Amino acid sequence: MEVTLGPISAVPPGEGRTFDVGSCKIAVFHTRQGEVFASQAECPHKQGPLADGLVGEKTLVCPLHSWKFDLETGKSQSGDCGLKTYPARLSRGGQIVVEI
Repeated sequence: MEVTLGPISAVPPGEGRTFDVGSCKIAVFHTRQGEVFASQAECPHKQGPLADGLVGEKTLVCPLHSWKFDLETGKSQSGDCGLKTYPARLSRGGQIVVEI
């Protein structure tokens, strides 16, 4: 099921934002290269708010303990547990669309 979350302007380049989708919270990241990624909203390590983390090209750094994750695959570069990721894209009208 695809869900439209809002305009890409809601997530500045290089940042993330958390969206409520039903009972699920999803973090959406907008890279400075213009790509969009989506994952679970909380870090699996200590439940840190991932949308507040640092976003690199395709890397996310958790704001609490600096764990690093690959935004494409969800794999952790710092520990054992990875992220659940969701396919995300921009519509022609610049809307964030995530597949749940």
